[in-house]
Amino acid sequence: MYDLVIEGGTIIDGTGAPGRPGSVCVTGGSIAAIGDAPADARERIDATGLVVAPGFIDVHTHYDAQAFWDPVLSPSPFHGVTTVVGGNCGFTLAPVARDSDAQYLKRMLARVEGMPLASLDAGVPWGSWRSFGDYLGCLDNTLAVNAGFLVGHSALRRAVMGDDADREASAEEVAAMQSLLRESLAAGGLGFSSTLSPTHNDMDGKPVPSRYASAQELCALAGVCAEYEGTVLEFLPGTQQFDERVYQLMTDMSLAAQRPLNWNVFVPGNPATEDAQLRATDYARERGADVIALTPAQPVITRINLHSAFIFDAFHGWEETMRLPVPQRIEALKDRALRERLDAGARSEESGVFIFMSGWAGYTVDEVFLDRNKPLEGRTIGDIARERGATPFDTLLDLAIEEDLRTSFIPLLYGDDDAAWAGRVAAWRDSRTVVGASDAGAHLDMIDTFSFTTQMLGRAARQRKLLRMEEAVHHLTQVPASLMGLTDRGLLRTGYRADFVLFDPDTVDCGPTYTRPDLPAGAGRLYADAVGIHRVFVNGVEIVRDNAHTGALPGSILRSGSDTRTVAIPGAYT
Repeated sequence: MYDLVIEGGTIIDGTGAPGRPGSVCVTGGSIAAIGDAPADARERIDATGLVVAPGFIDVHTHYDAQAFWDPVLSPSPFHGVTTVVGGNCGFTLAPVARDSDAQYLKRMLARVEGMPLASLDAGVPWGSWRSFGDYLGCLDNTLAVNAGFLVGHSALRRAVMGDDADREASAEEVAAMQSLLRESLAAGGLGFSSTLSPTHNDMDGKPVPSRYASAQELCALAGVCAEYEGTVLEFLPGTQQFDERVYQLMTDMSLAAQRPLNWNVFVPGNPATEDAQLRATDYARERGADVIALTPAQPVITRINLHSAFIFDAFHGWEETMRLPVPQRIEALKDRALRERLDAGARSEESGVFIFMSGWAGYTVDEVFLDRNKPLEGRTIGDIARERGATPFDTLLDLAIEEDLRTSFIPLLYGDDDAAWAGRVAAWRDSRTVVGASDAGAHLDMIDTFSFTTQMLGRAARQRKLLRMEEAVHHLTQVPASLMGLTDRGLLRTGYRADFVLFDPDTVDCGPTYTRPDLPAGAGRLYADAVGIHRVFVNGVEIVRDNAHTGALPGSILRSGSDTRTVAIPGAYT
C-alpha cells in the first residue's frame, strides 16, 4: 500500500518532455511509482486540472540567517520552491573563530545583503556555533524545505585573519583557510563561494574580506573542493566588463576545483556586455573547465537609497564618499564640485553595467519619510526637477539630504516589454546559463526576485507563451539540480525524493508586491503571494496548501557527498 497517490493531474516530469496524464505514488518520502493509479493508498489527492511537477530549485539564496526565525523560508515554498542553496557570494554565518567574528559577519550581512540589523540581533542565536558543521547541526530537522549551504570566503578569511582580513593573505594564512575549508566541506558544505563585486562592502563601507584576496588565494581555496565529493563553486567576478583576465581567473578556479563555477549575474539585453560575458563559458570549456552564468527570470525592480548606499557605491568614483558616516556623507553631498564629479563618474564607462542606472530623471520616488514629501511618492525625479527648476541629479540629492538619505528610489524600470522577455527566454535556453538570481532572504526592502518561479511560469510561459510550460519547469528543476549535482531531486522519477508542486497552468502567477512587517524586532520586508500554486510537498509531506503553511517541517539539510555527486566538467546542464 502506498502512503500517498496523486491522481488525475498532468505530469510534467522536469525533463522538458510533453506533459502526460498519470499518477504519482509515494512511499516513505520517495516516489515509488509513476503511471496508472493503484487501488491501495492511505491518502489520495485528486489533481484534476492541475500540473504535477518536481519541486522547484533555487540555487542562489541568502536564507542563512532567516532560517533561524522562519523555518518555512518564506515566501519561497509558497512559490513552489522545495530546495534552496544558501551561503552564496562568500557570505555565511560560519565558520567563526571568536565572538568578534560573529559580530562582524552580522554587521556585514546587514549592510551588504540588506538584512535589518535589529532582526539579525533578535532572530539569530549568535554564539550557538563555531564550526560550519555545528551551524548545519543547528538547522537539522528544523525547516520546511530542503536547504544546502556553500562555505563563504569572507567568513573563512575573518576566522583566520580577524581584524587583519582587509589585506592580502600570507601563504600561511591561505593554508589555514584551506584547512578550515576542508573541515567545513567534510561537515557537509556544498562548496566554496566568493565575491570581488564592488557593491559588496561591510558596515564601515570597506570592501568585504574576500575582495582583498589574490587570484592565487581564490584558486587555492577553489582547489580544496577537488578533494570532496559533490562540491561546486559560486563566484562574483567583480566586473560586468569581461576580458581575458576575468576569463582566466574563473577558468583557473574551475580547473583547480575540477568543478563547474557558477558566476553571478548575467542580465541579457546589454549588447555592450552580453557576448563578452557568455564568452567566459566558451573560453573555459576550450580549456577543460566550466563556467556557468546565473541569469534572472524576471525584470528586476530595485529600490535603493543613499543611506545604505548599496548600488550607489558601485558607480565609478563614488565608493570613497559612500564610505563616509551618514552625517559626513550628507555634508559631502552638498558640495557642488563633488556633485559634478559623482554625476560624471556614474555616467562614465568605468561604471560598467551600472551606467544604465545613472538616468536620474527616470528615477521614481518610492518612499519618503517626511510628511511634507508624501505627495512626491510615485513621481519621477525628472518631473519634480522640472517643477523645481533644478537638474535631476541635484533634485535627487537634495531630497535625500532633506530626509537624512533615507528616501527610497526606484531607478528606471526596464525589461518588461516583449523584446526583453524574448531575450530573457533566449538566455534561459543557452547552455551557458542557469536560471536563478533570486537573492531570496536578502535585500529585504529592495527587491522582490524571490518570486522568480511564478513569474517565469505565469509571465513568460502562460501569458506571453514564449516557451512551453514543460520547458519552463525544466529550467526550474532538472537544470539547477544537474548543476548542483543533486542526486535524487529535480525530476519526477521512481526512486527520487517526493518533492513536488501542484499548480494550475491556467492561473499560475505572482501577485503584487507589498510590505509585510513580520521580521524580528518589527522590521518589514517586501513580499508577494503566489497565485495558482495549490499544494507543495517536501519528502512526501505536504508543507503548503493554498498559500498556507501546513505546520510540517520535513525538509532536509543537504550535505555534499551524501546528497550531491560531483559534476563532470565541462558539462551540460540543459
